Amino acid sequence: MKRRITVFVTITLLGFLAACNSSQSGESNVDNSTPPNIVVIYLDDLGYGDVSAYGATQIITPNIDKLANGGVRFTQGYATSATCTPSRYALLTGQYPWRKKGAEILPGTAPLLIDTAQETIPKMLRKQGYHTGIVGKWHLGLGSGNVDWNQNISPGPNQVGFDYAYIMAATQDRVPTVYIENGKVENLDPTDPIQINYKENFEGEPTGKDNPELLKLTWHHGHNNSIVNGIPRIGYMTGGESAKWKDEDMADNFLAHAQTYVKGHKDEPFFLYYAMQQPHVPRTPHARFVGKSGMGPRGDVILEADWMIGEFVKTLEDEGILENTLIILTSDNGPVLNDGYNDQSVELLGEHDPRGGLRGGKYSLFEAGTRVPFISYWKGNILPVVSDALVSQLDLYSSLAELTGGEPSSSDSQNFLPALLGESKDGRDNLVLEATSRTAFRQGDWVMIPPYEGNSVNTQVNIELGNAKEFQLYNLTEDQAQQVNLADQNSEKLQQMLTDFEAIRGKGYGSTTPLELK
Repeated sequence: MKRRITVFVTITLLGFLAACNSSQSGESNVDNSTPPNIVVIYLDDLGYGDVSAYGATQIITPNIDKLANGGVRFTQGYATSATCTPSRYALLTGQYPWRKKGAEILPGTAPLLIDTAQETIPKMLRKQGYHTGIVGKWHLGLGSGNVDWNQNISPGPNQVGFDYAYIMAATQDRVPTVYIENGKVENLDPTDPIQINYKENFEGEPTGKDNPELLKLTWHHGHNNSIVNGIPRIGYMTGGESAKWKDEDMADNFLAHAQTYVKGHKDEPFFLYYAMQQPHVPRTPHARFVGKSGMGPRGDVILEADWMIGEFVKTLEDEGILENTLIILTSDNGPVLNDGYNDQSVELLGEHDPRGGLRGGKYSLFEAGTRVPFISYWKGNILPVVSDALVSQLDLYSSLAELTGGEPSSSDSQNFLPALLGESKDGRDNLVLEATSRTAFRQGDWVMIPPYEGNSVNTQVNIELGNAKEFQLYNLTEDQAQQVNLADQNSEKLQQMLTDFEAIRGKGYGSTTPLELK
C-alpha cells in the first residue's frame, strides 16, 4: 500500500518544498497518485530579518530554524503585497490583488472579498478529496456588507472552500474581538447581543481617546476607539462580553484548535491554513513569554510564535504523520515596529534588524515590504538547501495543484513545485509587487519602482514608502539595500522593464489610494 503524504504548508518566513532530482519543466518527480496533507503556516508582519535562520542574532527562533535548516530556505521568497489583506487574497486565489477592487486593508465590517464563485486553494483541494480547514486570522471580509454578529455569519471561509473555520474576523487590533467558529460567534450570550460600528461610538461606551485611565496599553496613532481587555482598538463595539477573547491567550487558543484539527483529520488528506497573529499589534505575549526576548512585547511574541510552531510540529510527529507532511512557512508582509501602540518596540530594539538589511518595511514598495521568510519542509522528502529562486506566495495555488493532481489556477499563479521541493533553483522571471495600491516590478536581478505622489516616509511608523517623483531602478544582486538608483544611467533597461511591466499591469498603475493608518 502506498503511504499517504501529508503536506504541511508553513507561511511566515521561509521557502517551500524540496525533494530529490532536478527538473526544468515545471513538473516534479513527486507521485501525486496518493494525496498529501498540506499545512500553510502564515505569520503576520514577520520580517525577513526576524528569524535566526535568516541571520538574526539578537533573537533566536529554534523551531522555525529547524524547518528552515531541514528544508528549502528561500532567500528571494515574496508576499505579493506589503499589507495583510491583499497578500492573503493572493495566496488563497492565485490572483494578483491589484486586479481585485477593494483588496486593501479591510475594516472588521467589510463584506467578503473573495467571490463565492471564485476558485481558491481549498476549493481546488476539496475536489481532490481533501478536508480543508483554517485556524487563525481571516481578514478577508465576512457577509454581504451588513453582518448580524448574533446570527449565522455568511458568506465567509466556509463558502469559499473551507470545511472548518475557526477565525478572528479581521485583526487583533480591530473589533469585533471575538472568535468565530463555522460562522457563529463562540460563547455568545444571546441576551447580550454584539453591535459593531466603524464610524460612531455607542452611548456610554468608553474609548481609548477619552478614557486613558482604563488602559493597560496606550495608543500612539489610531487605535483609540473601543477598549477591550484594557487595550484600545480600531472601531466601536458594544455587547458580547462573554464572547470577547483574552488577548494573552490567543496564541495558545489558536494552537489548540490547530492541534485538534490535525488529530481529527489525520486519517484523511487535509489542508490546514494556520494563520497566526504574531507579531502583529497589539503584541500581547502570554505571561510565559513576557520578558524572554529582552526586546519588549514584539520580541516576546516572536519567541511565542516560534514555540507554538514547535508544539504544532511536535503534534504532527506524535500523531505519526510528520514524515508525510509538507510544511510551508512564510509571512504576509514585512516588519513594522511602532504600528499604533506604545509598546517599546523601537526603544528596546537594540541591534536587531527586522528588515535583515533590506530597505523599507510594511506598507513599502522597497524590498523589506514584501520579501519575507519563506520555507518549505518535508521530513525525509526534501533535502536541506538554500535556494535563490524567485518565488511568490501567488504560486502556491498552481504548485499545490501540480502536487495533488488538481487544476492549476487560470489566473496569475504559476507552477514552481520543483523549486518548492528543492528539485530546481528555477523560479519566476518576474513579479509585480504591491503596497497600498502602488505597484513595482521585479524582473531578474532588477526591481523598478515607478514615480508616485505622496510622502517618501510615513512618520507614524517611520518607514520609507518608496514614493519618489522619478523612476527608481535597482540591481538587487549588487545593491540589496537599494541605495543606488540606476534609472538615469540605465535608461534602456528601465524602458524595457517599464514595457514589460505595463504589459502585465496596464498603464493605469498611477491611479493610487493614499495610505491612511487608522
